[in-house]
Amino acid sequence: MEAAFTAFANFMWGMPLVILLVGGGVFFVAYSRGLPYRHFKHALQILSGRYDHHDDEGDIPHAQALSTALSGTLGLGNIAGVALALTMGGPGAIFWMWVTAVIGVATKFYTCSLAVMFRGKDSLGRLQGGPMYVVREGLGKRWWPLAALFAVAGLMGTMPAFQVNQLVQIVRDVVAIPAGLASESNHFAFDLTLGLIIAALVLLVITGHVQRVGKVTLRMVPVMVLLYLGMTLLLLIQYLGEIPAALHLIVTDAFSGQAAAGGAIGTVILMGVRRGAFSNEAGIGTESMAHGAAKTKEPIREGLVAMMGPVIDTLLVCTCTALAILVTDAWQVDGSIDGVTLTARAFETAFPNVGAYLLVLVVALLSLSTVFTFWYYGSKCLGFLIGAQHQHHYIWIYATLVVLGSVVSLRAVVGLVDGLYATMAIPTMVSALLLAPRVNWAARDYFARHRKGDHEPASTNS
Repeated sequence: MEAAFTAFANFMWGMPLVILLVGGGVFFVAYSRGLPYRHFKHALQILSGRYDHHDDEGDIPHAQALSTALSGTLGLGNIAGVALALTMGGPGAIFWMWVTAVIGVATKFYTCSLAVMFRGKDSLGRLQGGPMYVVREGLGKRWWPLAALFAVAGLMGTMPAFQVNQLVQIVRDVVAIPAGLASESNHFAFDLTLGLIIAALVLLVITGHVQRVGKVTLRMVPVMVLLYLGMTLLLLIQYLGEIPAALHLIVTDAFSGQAAAGGAIGTVILMGVRRGAFSNEAGIGTESMAHGAAKTKEPIREGLVAMMGPVIDTLLVCTCTALAILVTDAWQVDGSIDGVTLTARAFETAFPNVGAYLLVLVVALLSLSTVFTFWYYGSKCLGFLIGAQHQHHYIWIYATLVVLGSVVSLRAVVGLVDGLYATMAIPTMVSALLLAPRVNWAARDYFARHRKGDHEPASTNS
């Protein structure tokens, strides 16, 4: 399984896909003339609730849409994913994660504006958003195979295996093994038991549907971000003198690849883009399903809200994780350690006897919030494929996937999910590039009305 899934991921993440994601993002930056980057202040005003209208179509307010999307992106991609980037691509991979985040601001502005602009109705007549509906409603029914491709890849790619796998791993390594509840050579029973407990907890939350998920993540996301940033800030203050050298290493290795596996700069770039896409999901399309559920008539508003994601997720949180691992030299201690355990090693180095336990708490919040959100994504993909009246059955499939994720190997999970994320990016980016002129038209109309104080949207079909 590891060999097959790794080969699948390596095939999908070839240079053509990197060009599609990175090159497409550069196109969005140029085509918009940098418009998203000039309106961060207005995006914050939208998040404050100033422009919320409860009678608008949709399921959740702007802030809950962002928190739901962030709970999917602010997951273990920021902790375990960064550690994987360092072990597989070297410190230079972090630089290319930054690149994907900067251009990802423009990518998310376009993809999430389109998610609201081209919402469609499911088989039960409920309004839905996401790349599959953007393709169907924006490009026409002849493009349906492209929409189906996203839905199939999204159904499988948003499985909770990675998040649950890493949560179980850190609880086992930090808590269970030292306490004698499991051993390094025999931990299947512990992993399975913890997987069953997590599955039961997930069922309690997701049976309340997206409104409950939105409410839960709105409370969890700020707490986990502040807690994690507080921990990393204390660590970085302790190692303040090492930060310049770590930043220098990230930049120089990005163009030399000396620390990467095989010493190839291509490996550094590919791994950085892969982990960046897994971290902030810009151009992947999953976050568009959360933003497509926002209660708004203004597509551009939701695009502005969504573009905050890569800044918070990758430029802030992932950078903190990378620096924590680099300044403590945790990444050079033991080549057999990777994933979330490597990040735990960094915090244990800085805060002996307590750091790893604090990280267990953060990982629990991060992984569970992501698992809650990914259920929503997967159920919407299933509803698109076989009818919304059947998507409730996905709850039980998802609970089973939670249990399976607790006992499979990390490398098998990473290979499968990476390959499926690459697959999702193809319909998301192709549809966004083809429909980009519609976003530009809507943006000109929106900001013209905003300057005049008129907030009634014009028809996007004009």
